[in-house]
Amino acid sequence: MSGFKEVSFADRQKAAQQARKNILNKFRAQPGADDPAVKQRQAEREAQAAARAKAKLARDAEKAAKKAEDARLAAEAAAAAAREKEEAAMREAALEAERKAARDARYAARKKRK
Repeated sequence: MSGFKEVSFADRQKAAQQARKNILNKFRAQPGADDPAVKQRQAEREAQAAARAKAKLARDAEKAAKKAEDARLAAEAAAAAAREKEEAAMREAALEAERKAARDARYAARKKRK
């Protein structure tokens, strides 16, 4: 079995230089901005972005419509509650008037008996 060989500084420098050269070659191998494939991918991305924006606008419009509908329903419910409260007050006033009339009739009957 052979012994472990320590990597020298020169070997490490050579490996780093080779790694930089590989990265540079990889970058140079990439297609340019005027390549048809790159342009096609860019057009697809723009189409997707436009579709997302259109969908967002549709969602926002739907949310606004729902909010307006909720506000209308809340206003109707508040108006119905106010009408009901007013009707209850009117019924209570009518009932109170009936009680007063009955009380006055009893008082008049008592006065008449004396």
